[in-house]
Amino acid sequence: MSLLQLEQITAIYGASQALFGVDLTIREGEVVALMGRNGMGKSTTIKVISRLLKNPQGQVLFDGQDIGALPAHKAARLGIGLVPEGRRCFTNLTVRENLFASARPGEWDFARVHALFPRLEERGDQLAGSLSGGEQQMLAIGRALMTNPRLLILDEATEGLAPVVRQEIWAAIATLKKTTSLSILVVDKTISELRQVADSVFILERGVSVWHGTMSDLSAEVKDRYLGV
Repeated sequence: MSLLQLEQITAIYGASQALFGVDLTIREGEVVALMGRNGMGKSTTIKVISRLLKNPQGQVLFDGQDIGALPAHKAARLGIGLVPEGRRCFTNLTVRENLFASARPGEWDFARVHALFPRLEERGDQLAGSLSGGEQQMLAIGRALMTNPRLLILDEATEGLAPVVRQEIWAAIATLKKTTSLSILVVDKTISELRQVADSVFILERGVSVWHGTMSDLSAEVKDRYLGV
């Protein structure tokens, strides 16, 4: 069953039209990769899903409900958890306070987040602004999980991180896939890591959905055409 479905989404971002016809489907428990070169509409699509970009044309269905007119906080309450590009932790709050600020009733609590990212327990009383970039990314993911979402959106979650930290993040995503029923939307460029976790791929080109298939269907020709420099 589809948890999220976008149908022919068009959207204006700033003074320009950014999306010209985006289709995307995520089923319950599925990990989907959203790919494309820089500037092709990936982040705008995420803003549409999480209701940070208002008044798109087309349908945004979440669990069968049209959420295209909902404000962001109501979409979040339905179960959409966003880990934004650039992390955006509350730098003047401690790690524990960041997690507490987003907590909603459900399976994800301090203990479960700490089990996924033990470093967050170690840094519990430390200000988020003093953490390393990798630790801040762990905190951003933990904070989103504390909302107890049904759909977790990861926008460039490993961008700019050291290789060892990147592997920790990918290992956490693999753990979520294996041990939870979460649906996950991942925006990333690293095909080798995505192959380990993603069930399917959607590719955008100039604000349009141009390809959809499984990771095994992602041929060299498709990569060169839509993902190459």
